[in-house]
Amino acid sequence: MKLYHESRLSVTIACFELLILKICLLTRFLYLKSAIFEDKVERTVYIDNLSPLAKESVVKAALDQFGNIIQVKIIRTYLELQSMGRAALVEMQNTDEAKTIISEICNSPFMISGMPRPVRARSPVAEMFDDRPRKPGRRIVCRWLESSDPDFEVAMKMKRIVRYHAKEANFLLKRQSEEEEQLAKEQSESLNTIYNKFELVQHVFNSGTAMRLAKHYKMHIADVHR
Repeated sequence: MKLYHESRLSVTIACFELLILKICLLTRFLYLKSAIFEDKVERTVYIDNLSPLAKESVVKAALDQFGNIIQVKIIRTYLELQSMGRAALVEMQNTDEAKTIISEICNSPFMISGMPRPVRARSPVAEMFDDRPRKPGRRIVCRWLESSDPDFEVAMKMKRIVRYHAKEANFLLKRQSEEEEQLAKEQSESLNTIYNKFELVQHVFNSGTAMRLAKHYKMHIADVHR
């Protein structure tokens, strides 16, 4: 009987030690996961007031000059027109590159696809990331509210406010998108006109027309190239 109790005690101690080891490993894992996420937050730049037409590739092309971009994620506003993005999270390779982008955008005009944008840049917060580690003990509960519930009127009021703001935002975004599309069209036409003029001038020189005109009007070649 004594041997049986000693055997059970040994098994209990072994199980307890295994449980302690499991808790330690889980704690270590959560700590490393949190440290990796915090490093990611420090290397990321939050950019606001982007054009609704801006895509990940456009933002990456505009910021690629400042360093190695790991990822660009457009933050969608699902209550607005076509879930357009007005902000982005740009993950850089290191913290210095992220600080450089924030400094440059704050102190210099910022261009995206040839159009100036009054964008703002700053360091993000953890709540902006979808993949942020879950807080221990945090639990989200969703439930339907009955008309007799004390919070029913408050919920209905918030619902009406959200719908009103969504309609207002949709109208403003639609106007802004139309204006930016028109501006992009005008800039494209202007660039095409300038390019056609450049090709015409190049053709005049390459075909020898410039030389013949210079001789005809008794002009020096240096004056023609001036």
